[in-house]
Amino acid sequence: MPANKHTYLQIHPADNVLVALTDLNAGTVIEFNGDIFTLTTPVAAKHKFTIAAMQSGEDVHMYGVLVGRMSKPAQKGEAITTENLQHASDDFKLSSRKTKWHVPDVAASYRDKTFMGFHRADGSVGTGNYWLVIPLVFCENRNINVLRDALSAKLGFAKPRGYETEVDSLVQMYKEGKTTQEILQADLELSPEAQATSKLFENIDGIKFINHDMGCGGTRTDSEALCGLLAGYITHPNVAGATVLSLGCQHAQGSILQDEIRKRDANFSKPLVMLEQQKLGTESNLLHEALKQTFAGLIEANKQTRQPAPLSKLCIGLECGGSDGFSGISANPTLGYLSDILVSLGGSVILAEFPELCGVEQEMSDRCVTEQEAQRFMHLMRTYNAKAEADGSGFYANPSPGNIRDGLITDAIKSAGAAKKGGTSPVMAVLDYPEKVTQPGLNLLCTPGSDVESTTAEVGSGANVVLFTTGLGTPTGNPVAPVIKIATNTAVFNRMPDILDINCGTIIEGEETIEQAATRMLDYVIEVASGLKQPKAVKLGQDDFIPWKRGVSL
Repeated sequence: MPANKHTYLQIHPADNVLVALTDLNAGTVIEFNGDIFTLTTPVAAKHKFTIAAMQSGEDVHMYGVLVGRMSKPAQKGEAITTENLQHASDDFKLSSRKTKWHVPDVAASYRDKTFMGFHRADGSVGTGNYWLVIPLVFCENRNINVLRDALSAKLGFAKPRGYETEVDSLVQMYKEGKTTQEILQADLELSPEAQATSKLFENIDGIKFINHDMGCGGTRTDSEALCGLLAGYITHPNVAGATVLSLGCQHAQGSILQDEIRKRDANFSKPLVMLEQQKLGTESNLLHEALKQTFAGLIEANKQTRQPAPLSKLCIGLECGGSDGFSGISANPTLGYLSDILVSLGGSVILAEFPELCGVEQEMSDRCVTEQEAQRFMHLMRTYNAKAEADGSGFYANPSPGNIRDGLITDAIKSAGAAKKGGTSPVMAVLDYPEKVTQPGLNLLCTPGSDVESTTAEVGSGANVVLFTTGLGTPTGNPVAPVIKIATNTAVFNRMPDILDINCGTIIEGEETIEQAATRMLDYVIEVASGLKQPKAVKLGQDDFIPWKRGVSL
C-alpha cells in the first residue's frame, strides 16, 4: 500500500527529488504523478530522495533551481546524501527586470493597524527605548563592564539569572565531603525565578553594555566599518542615546564615528556622551564622568513615551540560523508572506546572508528595480565568493554539520530555501555592510551567513524587529532589537520552549497554511513592537553583538 501522500512533498513542479516530511523506511511504497515505486534506502525526515534513476553528473533541482550535481549514480527511490551529491549552481548575468509580484489578499486588513512606538526626530519609530554604552576599541571593554556592574542592578536593568540556589547546593555538598560522582548524580533544587529590581526609569527598556574585539590592530577598513556599524546603532530608532568610551590612539577614531553618524542622520540630536581616556587621565576620572553624563542622558531619554505609529514604520530583519530541511517549506516562506504584507503597507524588510543566496542570484538580480541595483548585487556576490575561494573556501562550504545532518547538504539547497524569507516583492535597494536602509520595500544587505554577525548587521542597518527562523534551535538575540525565534518544526519547538517563540511546524503537519501562520506571526510582531510582549531572547538578556570583519565569514 502506498505511503500517505502527506509524508513527502515536491516543492516545485520542476524538481526531480522529493522531500520526506517524516522518517521513511526502505521499502516504503511511493506514489507520485501516477508512478509507483519503492524506496531503496531509508530516508530521514527533512532529507530528499530521487524519483528516477540518476547518473553521475546529472543535475538535481529543488525550488525550481539547480541545487547540486550527482557525484555517483543513484537508483530510483534512493536517498540524496553527501555521498552522491555535490554542490552546483547556475551562473547568472544581467537580464531583464522581473518586478511583478503577489500582493497578499490580507494586506488590506492591516492597512489601518498601528503599533505603539517611540517617535524619533528623524521620522523613524522605535520598538524599544534603550541607552547604549559602547567602546570604540577593545581596550575599553573592561571599563564598559565596570559601568555595567555599577549601573545595571542599581537602576533595575539587571537580568535575574536565578541559579544561585543550585550553586549553594554544590558548595554545600563539597563542604560535606561528597564525592565527584555523588555531586554529578545529585538532583539540584531549582531556584525560584529571581525578581528584577524595580526600574528607576520606567520609559527606558534597558541600558545595553556592548563589548567587541575590534577598533585597532586590524585593517583600517575594518575599523571604519566598525564605526559605521556603531553609528547605525547610535542612530537606530530603538536607541534614545549613547555613551561611547575611547582610548584615544586607536584606528577607530571618534571623528570617524561622528562622520558616520552624520551620514545616517545629518540632523542628529540624540544625547551622545563621548569620552577619551587618554585625555581624561585616570580611570576614575573617565568612569566618574561617564556615570554622571550617562545618568543625565537617562533622565532625558526617560521623557519619551510610546505613541501610535503605522506599520509602515516597521523595518524587519529576516534571518535564519541552525536551519534544517524544513526551513524552506515552513518558516522561511511564512516570513516571505509576512514580508510581502509589510512591503505592501509601505514598510521595510532586510534580506541578508549573501553566502545563502548562492544559486538564486539570477532570480534576485532580476527582481532588482533597476539595472544599477542588479549590477551591484551581482558584483557583491562575485567579489565575496572570489575572496572566499582565494582563502581556500567558497560559498559551497557554508552549510554547517548541523545543516547537513538535517537535510541541507549543499549550499544551493540551503540558499534556495533561505531566499524564501524575501517573499516575492521587487528588490528596491542593494546595500553593502554597514549601510543604512533608506528605501521602503525589500532591501538586500551584504552580510556573512554567520547568523549573529548577520543579525548584528541587520540591526545596524535599521531593523527594529528581527524574525529569526531555526530548525535546530538557537538562543540568538540582539542588544537593542527584539529577535523573535520561529521554529520550522514542532519537535524543536517542544524541545526548546525557553528560547523559541513561534512554531511553524504546524505547516508541516497540515494544521495551518503559510498564509495563516504569517498573519498569526504579524499579530505577534505588532504586540512585540508595542512593548506588550517580550520574545524569549529579550527575557533572557541574550544580547549577541559580533561586528563583521570583512575577511571571509561564511
